[in-house]
Amino acid sequence: MTAHLDLSPEVAAALRAGKPVVALESTIIAHGMPFPQNLAMAREVETVIRGGGAVPATIAIVRGRMKAGLDDAVLEDFARRGAEIIKASTRDLGFVVARGIDGATTVASTMRIAALAGIAVFATGGIGGVHRGAEKTFDISNDLHEMTRSNVAVVTAGAKSILDLALTLEALETRGVPVIGFGTDEFPAFYSRSSGLSVPMRGDTAKEVAGIMRAKWEMGLSGGVVVANPIPREFEISASEIGPLIGAAIGDAAAKGIEGKALTPFLLARVAEVTEGRSLAANIALVENNARLAAEIAVAYAGLS
Repeated sequence: MTAHLDLSPEVAAALRAGKPVVALESTIIAHGMPFPQNLAMAREVETVIRGGGAVPATIAIVRGRMKAGLDDAVLEDFARRGAEIIKASTRDLGFVVARGIDGATTVASTMRIAALAGIAVFATGGIGGVHRGAEKTFDISNDLHEMTRSNVAVVTAGAKSILDLALTLEALETRGVPVIGFGTDEFPAFYSRSSGLSVPMRGDTAKEVAGIMRAKWEMGLSGGVVVANPIPREFEISASEIGPLIGAAIGDAAAKGIEGKALTPFLLARVAEVTEGRSLAANIALVENNARLAAEIAVAYAGLS
């Protein structure tokens, strides 16, 4: 696969020198937010990572080439075209590359490409997981499978709150994926700091998290690490408020027959609509917060190495 991978000059130089690099996904740009907020978010997140002493590496597939590190023109193109661009998980990589087309990478495919590039830390908004009603639909995100394959730490505000969080944690445990609550003993619920669900381990500093990453991979225990970082308190939407709105949005999706890859973008957009933009502001804030922490972890991990 590395024959199909291009690193930007900045990312390549940083990796050669052993400097900290943070991967970023492109689905959040193309499918997670409307224009122009998505473009402003993408630019700001890269700025936050640079401010934290690391190099940002936004990942996407551009005209059939897997890219780690995008220039501003490509960021803007992905932000403007949005849903026109294929949402590419790992199963889609061969198709998108062979066809020579563009693809916005999900958490799973971003992890795979980051691992190929040698990038150990990835900042996102929320990971995928087990969807509500999965006992009937079998709708379980490939993000969970990729967590068993790619040696990448994923800094996230928990799993997206449109999911079944208890089953998602159970699925991560079954797959042997460490879930570290950053400064918390509770699994965050994306828009909300609290889910009522405990995390199996806790880390209070970036250095502690970096140490866990290093020990895990040095022992030959392959696969990812989930770093669950709660949304900043001032942007939180409580579970009691957001829960019924998400339930109503899921009902709307079912009535419209929306499922598969289209489901999450629909639900996020619907919740943003009914919260009059509060959920979008929360989403942007938690992504920036995760990027800030990811830069700290990348710096600490590079220091250990």
